[in-house]
Amino acid sequence: QVHLVESRGASVQSGGSLRLSCTASGYKPGAVCMAWFRQAPGKAREGVAAINRDGNTVHADSVQGRFTLSRDNAKRTLTLQMNTLKPEDTAMYYCAEVGGCYLPNPSLHHSTYVYWGQGTQVTVSS
Repeated sequence: QVHLVESRGASVQSGGSLRLSCTASGYKPGAVCMAWFRQAPGKAREGVAAINRDGNTVHADSVQGRFTLSRDNAKRTLTLQMNTLKPEDTAMYYCAEVGGCYLPNPSLHHSTYVYWGQGTQVTVSS
């Protein structure tokens, strides 16, 4: 079993920045793909950014150019740097992981991932 723990979220002003991190522990699968998702009240969960085993990343159009995903394999940490935050970025953010992942391209589909963190709240005020 993989255990994912997200860093504490925060309330920030529009235009501000915030860094989220996710640390994995427990069973360590090979060929890991990881991602961040978010879910706002009344909306479906959406993929924010993902990284495959080769280190290739993809970012959702809504965050492209503002958010940057990175991973430290040695520390089993996934980091999402969020800049120029907007009120529409307000959501619960979730970290996700799957092992045995040989996708040539990172996936933003929630069905790809097996392990999920508990989520962390990000609130952006205007």
